[in-house]
Amino acid sequence: MKAALISTAIPWQPPPHHKPLKPLCCSKVNGASSSPSPSPSSSSQINFRLQGSENAELPQPRIQSGEAKETDVWRLFREAQKNILHLNQHRLKAVEDLNKTNSEKQLLIDKIEQLEREKQASVGKPQDRLSSCWEVLLRIDSMVLTRMIAAGEASDLRRLVTDHKMSLAEVFDGTLQKTDAELLAELRHFFARSRRNGFHIVHICTEMAPLVSVGSLASYVTGLSRALQRKGHLVEVILPKYSSLDLDEIQGLQEIEAESFSYFNGQLHGNRIWTGVVYGIGVTLIQPLEYSEFFNREKVYGYSDDFERFTYFSRASLDYIVKCGKQPDVIHIHNWETAIIGPLFWDIFANQGLEGTRILLTCHDLNSQCLEHPDKLALCGLDPSSLHRPDRLQDNTKSHLVNILKGGVVYSNNVVIMSSVLSKGRVIHTLSHGLDPTLNIHKNKLVVSPCGFDNSAWDPSKDSFLPRNFNVEDMEGKAVCKAALQQHLGLSEHASTILIGCIVSEDVDLEKMRAVIMKACKSDVQFIIMGTSKLSSIHNLGSLQETLKDEQVKFVNECDAAITHLVFAGSDIILCQSFHDPVLQVPLKALKYGAAPIALNSSHDNFRNFAEHDYETTNFSRFISSTFGNMSISEVLDEMKNHPSKWKRKILDAMEMDFSWDAECCDVHCSAYTAIKKS
Repeated sequence: MKAALISTAIPWQPPPHHKPLKPLCCSKVNGASSSPSPSPSSSSQINFRLQGSENAELPQPRIQSGEAKETDVWRLFREAQKNILHLNQHRLKAVEDLNKTNSEKQLLIDKIEQLEREKQASVGKPQDRLSSCWEVLLRIDSMVLTRMIAAGEASDLRRLVTDHKMSLAEVFDGTLQKTDAELLAELRHFFARSRRNGFHIVHICTEMAPLVSVGSLASYVTGLSRALQRKGHLVEVILPKYSSLDLDEIQGLQEIEAESFSYFNGQLHGNRIWTGVVYGIGVTLIQPLEYSEFFNREKVYGYSDDFERFTYFSRASLDYIVKCGKQPDVIHIHNWETAIIGPLFWDIFANQGLEGTRILLTCHDLNSQCLEHPDKLALCGLDPSSLHRPDRLQDNTKSHLVNILKGGVVYSNNVVIMSSVLSKGRVIHTLSHGLDPTLNIHKNKLVVSPCGFDNSAWDPSKDSFLPRNFNVEDMEGKAVCKAALQQHLGLSEHASTILIGCIVSEDVDLEKMRAVIMKACKSDVQFIIMGTSKLSSIHNLGSLQETLKDEQVKFVNECDAAITHLVFAGSDIILCQSFHDPVLQVPLKALKYGAAPIALNSSHDNFRNFAEHDYETTNFSRFISSTFGNMSISEVLDEMKNHPSKWKRKILDAMEMDFSWDAECCDVHCSAYTAIKKS
């Protein structure tokens, strides 16, 4: 505004009754400005100096004529000069303020950019408060093992930490720098009992992302644990200390300097115990000393002594929990590898301070059950004769063997079957792999849960890999991503062309995919076929690449995160292997990024036959069956062409759905925990 006032200032004009003066001129006399001369006929002389400073003395005209009109002229001239100086002062002040504003603006921009960089750097890093909380909890475990405190006091202190974890995170900042005695003194001083609001859950499992990932279990344990902690529950994880663990992902990794023994094969064996924090989750690693070869191998699974390996770990985990005086609400076990904990807990450990603890089993794959000779149960201290019975661990088909997964089902308080698309009825009747008699008997404690995905890493409104972000309210960014993807791969950039992304998993039916692509290529579509890091080698697509030599079909051999995110963001349709995809989670990511997931094996998912069984299905399954579950590529192309408004609404509705770990998956597990605690 100040600059505008300067530019619109009205120049001085002589009064109408006065004769116009001739222009003034200045000449230099001895290097200084001489007084301006009004006209040759005038005897008036004006001597003044213009100073560069703001406090310059205004010129004082010397009027030698006594005429009143000339007096008025000089008065007006003097006032005009004052106005000019005043405006010049405002102009200088406006320029100064503008420079100051620009400087502050740049500082603000720099600060925003710094915060954005810090935000991006913090993606996937541990949550500071939860990390501090877990540092305290793990130190309490160490105090018990070193006999500094009794198990009863440890239980009270753990409850203190879980009830006040947000305030404790600030009070006990720098936990690792304090000695055990100092920390214990502060905990006792801070101690104040209050009612617990959340559950204390201990996962005993064989995988956890990003430490060790083989199948769907790894992302499930991490995703569910983080979601549960965001809802106020306390979650910790116990893992074997594999030699292949990515230890760089563990914050504050340290060994507990105390003896820890567990029973196996008739005697006690020593273990090294390591603790740390991953994504704000407390993690304990058990490392056998005498049986060090159990987990010092190239692979996680696939050895002839897998039963011995994971039975040792399961028993050692329970021994550790009791030794530390932990009293969790739920011990959460997974698949056959830790299913032996069910009978171990109820036959041996339930009366060792764990009377209030319950067992929940998650099954990711009912096909893998582990059949063993009954005598092997004695390795971990179980009684083979009491367990080799039809209503306990005896296999339903091979009666001379025991079925470890069946034992987990029988001895757990609740069983969660992970399936995004299958109903409980279909699981029991067609996909139980011989466990259907057992599942039918225990069907009242079975629940089905869908998988989730990490919506902090997969969100188009915040995705740093995209050239422009987008959401339901502003979809322009998706068109930008589509054009960028087409340009990157050398495809013609036509917005009207349908772009189909194909995420190829290891077990993809290449012949079926070839047939689908060749049929769709007759329409105005483009295909992007991308392998994943799960493939042993991209040359698995070699035969497909040889037969699909079309300028509208591009193969992506690079599997980095940036191009993967761009494929989801730029595609109109994502062709996936199945709607049940717990490892890659392709359908869930496609929905979030405004692409229609179409299953290559939709007939396998049998959405048209949902009504056959009267057991519950998941919200995800019902949503997919009512939208994209029964559609082929040709049907999708027809609807996009003939009913664009309806199709757009369907895509936007899908984007608004929440299928992350925090949504249905977490809710199902919270309900299961609540149910078994009331039993």
